[in-house]
Amino acid sequence: MSRLTIIAAIAVSYYVFAILLNSVGTVILQSITSFDVSKPQASTLEGFKDLSIAIVSFAVASYIPRVGYKIAMLCGLALVALLCAVTPTVGSFWIIKLLFASIGTAFALVKVSVYAIIGQLSSTTKAHSSLMNTIEGIFMLGVLSGYWIFSAFIDPNDASSLSWLNVYYLLGAMVLVTLVLVLFAPIDKPSPGDTELPASRAFLDMLKLAYQPLVLIFVVSIFLYVLIEQGIGSWLPTFNREVLGLPVSVSIQITSIFAVALAVGRLLAGVILARVNWYPFLNVCLLGMAVIMLLSLPLAEKVDETQIINWTDAPLAAFLVPLIGLMMAPIYPVINSVMLSALPKGQHAPMTGLIVVFSALGGTTGSIITGYVFDAMGGQQAFYLSLIPIAAILVSLFFFRRACGALSATSAHKVS
Repeated sequence: MSRLTIIAAIAVSYYVFAILLNSVGTVILQSITSFDVSKPQASTLEGFKDLSIAIVSFAVASYIPRVGYKIAMLCGLALVALLCAVTPTVGSFWIIKLLFASIGTAFALVKVSVYAIIGQLSSTTKAHSSLMNTIEGIFMLGVLSGYWIFSAFIDPNDASSLSWLNVYYLLGAMVLVTLVLVLFAPIDKPSPGDTELPASRAFLDMLKLAYQPLVLIFVVSIFLYVLIEQGIGSWLPTFNREVLGLPVSVSIQITSIFAVALAVGRLLAGVILARVNWYPFLNVCLLGMAVIMLLSLPLAEKVDETQIINWTDAPLAAFLVPLIGLMMAPIYPVINSVMLSALPKGQHAPMTGLIVVFSALGGTTGSIITGYVFDAMGGQQAFYLSLIPIAAILVSLFFFRRACGALSATSAHKVS
């Protein structure tokens, strides 16, 4: 029962942060309209979110085991609850920036803690991969919910209205409920082996991890993956609005197909990976991503938005482009699981710090590049750029598998 309570606590935490983090695409669209900011200016919201994740993860990931995973999560949740309560009252673009900075800071604490807790709850690689995919699948269900929650607060008759900011009162209440659940969850304190090193030594050990060839290839892979996911996910509502000509509310709601595809893909991956090897599976996923983009983007043409009232009026591309999420969904949790399973549990927290840092840098880079290309050349060209990092991931995964194989062979030789 205590194990289920812990899983519930980390799952709900991930669910709430999924809504907050992935609302950035919706907020970018609304900020362009409500606060009259340019696309490059709006794209900085991704930076406030992701760079705060990167900085906090890099600075404190190795210290979190010393403080305790529960305390770290509670601090992050309390910070976000406070900013959610303040944001609608201020109603300005600068408070939105501060809100996303606080969300990023809190998620850094939560993600490092959650990944370490998953390690505590898993005794085998398969169990770890299964629980990881389940938690990441729940994260995507939160992303799906977020699009509908935000669209419910948008005034369809006045897109520039600030009434949509009232959504943060609801989200703040959800964060407080999550805080209470985490407070009463029997989360174990880190083992003595995780905290017996001096704080400075623990930080240096995290830096040393990045110099290992396997880890270098791994962080390049996750950087490229998140660059694609955030570049598409953050700008898909704006793509729907400006390229496909959908109304604002429909643009946001139809983006939920992307979240559904990601959630289904990750939940199915947990089943498929119990039967097949991860490497050929991910190669098929990457090739599928490229095929979907090459088939769907030529169909994306500007239409007369006065003809579009609801989903049934939307062009075919509005439904095809988000399906890339089905193919990309398993990549991130699988390579994370493979990497973490290859390390001693005492290194999971610092390794997660590196994961969060490079994920954040990839997300910011992807969103900003997409925003500038979108502004200069249009949405179709911006999305076509995703083909470059898709090809690069195919290459990086080849070397990642070879490095994993070399590590396994070395470990087997030492045991014998």
